[in-house]
Parts: sequence; C-alpha cells; structure tokens
Amino acid sequence: MEPKHTIELREITMENFRECIHLSVAEHQRGFVASNMYSLAEARADGVSNPLAIYADGQMVGFTMYCFDPKSGTGFIDRLMVAADHQGRGHGRAAMTEVIERLRGTAGCRCIRTSFEPTNAVADALYQSLGFRKTGEIDDGEVVAVLEVAETK
Repeated sequence: MEPKHTIELREITMENFRECIHLSVAEHQRGFVASNMYSLAEARADGVSNPLAIYADGQMVGFTMYCFDPKSGTGFIDRLMVAADHQGRGHGRAAMTEVIERLRGTAGCRCIRTSFEPTNAVADALYQSLGFRKTGEIDDGEVVAVLEVAETK
C-alpha cells in the first residue's frame, strides 16, 4: 500500500520529545513494542541507536529506531511503531522503506536485521513484503528476520 501522505523521519528534540513519548499503539498491540520513552532511554544509554519520529504531512504519527554495527556490516531496525489512530495508512511501510534506504546507503552495510513478537502477524507480513526472511533464530522471545542488501565478501 502506498502512503497517502509524505513521510519524513525527524530527530527527537526537546520540541517534540513530549509528543513522542505520548504516542502509543492500540491496547492489544502493547506487548509488541517497547514504549517510546523506554526506547529513547535505551538510545541514550547505548549511544549508538538513532531514534526518530515519523511524521506524515507535518504531524507526528510514529517512532522508529535503528543502528549500524560496522564490525559485522549489520544494520538493526530495533523499533517501529505507528500510533493507534494513524495505523492502516501505509506510514509503517513508508518509514521502514526510508530506514532501509538509509542503512543501504551506509558504507559497509551488508544486511539489515529486525525482530518481532511471534504473534504479531502484521509485522510479519510487512517485513516479508519488504524482502526480509526469517532466520529461524529467536532473540529474547522475538522472531529474527534479515534483509540482505549487498553481497558478502
């Protein structure tokens, strides 16, 4: 599904911090993704994650976070969430596509990994449609999927 709105990923700043931490998924999805507040704290603590707000036509609609490990040549998409009242409009797909392109453009990136709760059929379908394949690994209870972006040397 093509997004009906223009998607932009923006840095989390003091101006949009509060709005970001108040975004939430639907009640039945709460176990699928960490809160944005937890994710921002994790990014601050690990010093390598890139937390970004997802905007559609100038309005914050979600959150994503990714990082890159130059040693392994692996990008990691650690978070993707679209607020409950903005779901079903293609924002998650558009944001994932943008993050994938950013990682593809990173020198040395050979693959991108992500993970999701086994019962999250929407995430499973989205990642498969973007070319991710399940590795068979389970990491902290989550299904691991990988997207090859370049030939391994």
